[in-house]
Amino acid sequence: MSVQQADVIVIGGGPGGYAAAIKAAQLGLKTVCIEKRSTLGGTCLNVGCIPSKALLESSEKYAESLHSFASHGIVATNIKLDLGAMLARKDKLVSELTGGIDYLFKKYKVTRAVGHGAFSAGGIVQVTGDDGKITSWQGKSVIIATGSQVMELPGVTIDEKTVVSSTGALNLKKVPDHLVVIGGGYIGLEMGTVWQRLGAKVTVVEFMDKIVPAMDGEVGKALHKVLEKQGIEFKLSTKVCGVTSTPKGVELQVEPAHGGAKEKLMCDVVLVAIGRRPNTQDLGLEAIGLSLNERGQIPVNDHFETAIKGVYAIGDVTPGPMLAHKSEEEGIACVEIIAGQAGHVNYGVIPAVVYTWPEVATVGKTEEELKAAQVPYKIGKFPFAANGRAKAMGMTDGFVKILAHEQTDQVLGVHIIGPQAGTLIAQAAAVMEFSASSEDIARTCHAHPTLNEAIKEAAMAITGSPIHF
Repeated sequence: MSVQQADVIVIGGGPGGYAAAIKAAQLGLKTVCIEKRSTLGGTCLNVGCIPSKALLESSEKYAESLHSFASHGIVATNIKLDLGAMLARKDKLVSELTGGIDYLFKKYKVTRAVGHGAFSAGGIVQVTGDDGKITSWQGKSVIIATGSQVMELPGVTIDEKTVVSSTGALNLKKVPDHLVVIGGGYIGLEMGTVWQRLGAKVTVVEFMDKIVPAMDGEVGKALHKVLEKQGIEFKLSTKVCGVTSTPKGVELQVEPAHGGAKEKLMCDVVLVAIGRRPNTQDLGLEAIGLSLNERGQIPVNDHFETAIKGVYAIGDVTPGPMLAHKSEEEGIACVEIIAGQAGHVNYGVIPAVVYTWPEVATVGKTEEELKAAQVPYKIGKFPFAANGRAKAMGMTDGFVKILAHEQTDQVLGVHIIGPQAGTLIAQAAAVMEFSASSEDIARTCHAHPTLNEAIKEAAMAITGSPIHF
């Protein structure tokens, strides 16, 4: 069997993989990207970030038309939900964006290899297509970027009909009367929000004693409160013991996380959203002598290189947050290093966003992390209820919280719950990338009236007092 040659082989066509492949081609390296899906973009574009945001946007508009238009002097009657059209819009958006990656591959002359990629003896990467045909590639550098998959709950079978993963939750044929979400992280909350807006009763069951446990505690509590106000029910510190499909629906057995009396929950659909695990199986890693850590991840050094020279790994298969933008940054930096440049990722300044409404966005250290590390800090906060643009929008829930070092005033963390928090957090990330102080933010002129002024005022609250609160 002939072996085709490349400078860079990328296994995986998700955000990290396709970004790495495009960057490598831009730098003049002969590049092949192996992806088993017929479309590029990985989980993010196909069944994750993009389709979920499409439904979040559509469901938000539907909820606004029912509950908010009247306050703006807009009278809307006989409003109806066309779920089929909403799902079709989502699918069209996915198709356009995945097709856009195809276009970029052609533009930069990235070779696509459709099929499952795995290592064989001698470091050869074999690609097995759906038809069973095998092609072989050998590269000077190989980047593993195979992403992650849904983590299953032991003893619970996901059928993507009544017991669904996030993938199935994107394609329900009707609005369930009652949706139970297992997991109070960002995926469960986002999908729960979609179906709650569209008319479902939603109950979130979370093993921990709080939702979004990795985020700043004060922000997490505020999100819990506002989602409850919107109608989502929460059962915290609760363990799911079993899920059974019955003629009347789906029955869940739950009990207190630390022991106690069991109870039953009946619903139409259960969404299992307890996290994701790296796609590191069936890659032939044993053929090249590459071992995984205890979490099934691939350890890498500061240059994204594994224990095997010339083999690199990025994104969800490596330790760290499973975020599409983190994967993309790593893919670009990895290729720059391969090409002899100075690629770098600042892991202290990677934002994270929960796309509920209000949105939650965070970057840097939480207050809990600073306390645990015994770092002296100051807090500045400003509510959106005192922001002119937020009031004009009628979206005043939430606040901006800035944490700065007590002595140096360097910004250590920014946490936002409020309208367009996911967009606002970019300013905080840019500021932190340059090690700026809260005074730097406070002395920067912000356009009026904008939501960004809430960040300026929160910074002013650290160095003195905000003007408008």
